[in-house]
Amino acid sequence: MASDMLDGLTIAREALPRTIRLVTTARLRESVLLGLVDAEDLAALAEIEGATSNRLVAQSRGAGEVQAYELVFGVPHASFINAAFAYAKPREPSRFSGAERGAWYAALDLETSIAEVSFHLTEFLAAAGKFEAVVDYAELFASFAGEFLDLRAHQDHPALDPVKTVGYPAGNALADAARARGLNGIIYPSVRHPGGICIAALFPHAVQSVAQGDVYRMTWSGAPDPAIEKVAA
Repeated sequence: MASDMLDGLTIAREALPRTIRLVTTARLRESVLLGLVDAEDLAALAEIEGATSNRLVAQSRGAGEVQAYELVFGVPHASFINAAFAYAKPREPSRFSGAERGAWYAALDLETSIAEVSFHLTEFLAAAGKFEAVVDYAELFASFAGEFLDLRAHQDHPALDPVKTVGYPAGNALADAARARGLNGIIYPSVRHPGGICIAALFPHAVQSVAQGDVYRMTWSGAPDPAIEKVAA
């Protein structure tokens, strides 16, 4: 049984008042087309977006393994919460989310969030063969409370292997077992920032009190280590 995967691991009741997730500021901006169309065209754009947006499709009838009734409505930044779960990556699963279901990834401190995000974008730029990019990321704060699978005392678990082909399949299997148990998420040591702590929320309702914070710019100028600066509040 999947739940057997949790045997011997720590399940803890935790309250995390402030976690940090970084999202590109492009997700925070309204479409550049909004100022160029009239009300009738705007309605047509909304219809097109509704047909093509994974988040809106998921909110109306579900998408992949995400059911519409799981998603949240009427709370601040609900669209960001729902998008985290609706936009899975079929060709490139993450550590605790796979082809049919996303997760809300965050960290307990800004430095860990930056390290995690910059690692993956640097990896992308390396694959493209050019370390040239400027990307702005906004902080999204969120709080969590409830029962979590806690891997902080299990740092040798295969799910934390830095090699993706090892860690990600093990992590996805562990996430499946945690969801089957009804756990809110997984707390784990950061693989990309030694000493940092991350969280992967497995259900939209677990993500509480979302608020936007500062904006940070990451600049790659020909080298794999980006320059990082705060650019806005």
